[in-house]
Formats: sequence, C-alpha cells, structure tokens
Amino acid sequence: MMRTRFASRQPEHRDMHTSPHFGFIGLGNMGLPMARRLLAAGRGTTVWNRSAGRSAGLGAAGARVARTPADVLRAADVVGICVKDGPAVEEVVFGPDGLASAGRFATKKIVVDFSTIAPEQARDFGRRLYERTGASWLDAPVSGGVPGAERGTLICFVGGDEADLEAARPFLAALTSRVTHMGPAGAGQTTKICNQMIVAVNVLTIAETYGLARRAGVNVASLAKALAGGFADSQPLQIFGPAMAAGSFQPTRTAVELMAKDIGISQDMAADLQADTPVSAFCAALYQRIREQDPALFAGDVSGLVRRYG
Repeated sequence: MMRTRFASRQPEHRDMHTSPHFGFIGLGNMGLPMARRLLAAGRGTTVWNRSAGRSAGLGAAGARVARTPADVLRAADVVGICVKDGPAVEEVVFGPDGLASAGRFATKKIVVDFSTIAPEQARDFGRRLYERTGASWLDAPVSGGVPGAERGTLICFVGGDEADLEAARPFLAALTSRVTHMGPAGAGQTTKICNQMIVAVNVLTIAETYGLARRAGVNVASLAKALAGGFADSQPLQIFGPAMAAGSFQPTRTAVELMAKDIGISQDMAADLQADTPVSAFCAALYQRIREQDPALFAGDVSGLVRRYG
C-alpha cells in the first residue's frame, strides 16, 4: 500500500542543501546526543521532549524549544523522532498536539523515525500521517548505541521512498556514518529487527560467558581484550564485556527491556510470516523470565545481565 502511494506522487522538497531547518523529538539516551549533533553541524534545530527539562541544555546551546510536536513539524523541513516504542511514536504523531495536528501545512516535509518499532506500525503511521498532513515518512532505525549517537557514526537502515531519502540525506549526514536504503516502507524496521535478533542473543551469550569464566577463575577483566579480533569478537562484547567484568552497570546505555521489546517484535513477525526462529524464541522466553523475576534488572543496562550468571 505504501509503495503504491509513494510511487504515484512526485515528491517536491525544499533544497536541503541551502537553508534547511531541522527538528528533533525525543531527547532520551539516544535522542539527546543526536540533537546535539544537529546543532554542532550548524543547523537550525527545533526540539521537543515530553519531559521539558531535557530540552533546557539544547535551548541554551541555540536550539528552539517547541511547545508541542506539531510546532516542531511546522518549523522544520525534516523532523527526527527517537522514542521508546510504537505506542510512544503513535502518541507524538497522532496524540494531542501531535505531528498530525500540523495539518496540510506539513506538505513537502519529511519525518524520519529512528525508533525501533514493528514494520507494520511504520507502514501504518506513514500512511496516516501522509493522509493528514502530506508529510513523507521514512522508517530509519539505527544501530551503534549511545557511543554512535555521540560520535555521529550511527548505522541507519531506511524504508520508504528513495526520493524522500535523498532529500533527507543532509539531515542524516550529521548523525550517521552509513545509510542504506533497504526498500519500501517498513523495510528499515525489518532490517533493524534482524539486527536486534543477533544483538539480543549476543548479549545474553556474553553475560553467560563472563559468568562461566569468572567461576572458572579466569581474569575476566582481560576477556574482551583476549577475544578481540577473533570470530567471537563483536561491538557488544567490547562495549558491555568490560562493564560486566567490572560490575559497572550505570549509566543505562541499552536497557534490557528494549532488547526484550525488539526480540518480541521478531517473534510477532515470525508468527505472521510462518518463519522458524527457535533460537530467537528461546531468547525471547529468557527475557520474559527476567521481566517476571527481576524487574530492576529488566529496567537496567544489559551489562547487568551478568548478575544472573556470575
């Protein structure tokens, strides 16, 4: 449905290489450094966050702080969203004073959703927003975590119209080191869920590995360095392994509950597509057990998973 709509229209956007104004909604662990990157790139930026205090530092640095999400879309040519989950995206887009409230004034504008949500939600939100405002929608989830957000080196997987992506590239350039167009609406989210299937299994295995190594008397402080460059190496190992070794679980960079959410989406997709994913299914069950048995761990950083095994 979304592919037909995008193919049938002729996108016309302001020249983003001249004087674009950018917007950003959602100033959490990922969104705040991403918004800072836009400001550091010298772009005029309007921001909004549900908790207004998160906007204060950006306002002092030169960003405009909007009263509502709709005001962000009215002010900006391209608006990024980075919030927790599908319901949170729906709230900022279609809730009171959400983006959809901007009306047809938003024609020729682009909304780029960096959140990780179900592909079907991405298609639905994009279709509904276009019908209400004329704004285009790109599902553009990212990988690279907080370090990537801070450095502007996120990897981005995009679903949507290719012309919209080309128009949004100056916006994405301040935030990413690589952008890949994966196909029509929803394809970016599908790619991210594939990414998260690998990561969610990986971090549980890393936690088990550190627990086993510690019980065996290995110097776990040297484990990540020892494995670096081998087939077992990975960014999660190098980021979370040292924290597991040190017992340093703050601040929360990647929450266990977000891993559980994403692996849960993979299982919904697997059921819909009749795809066999037994390893991911077992992983999802483990995350659900953590949710039930240890709510504090579930809300904390994934490095804390080692406490179940150490």
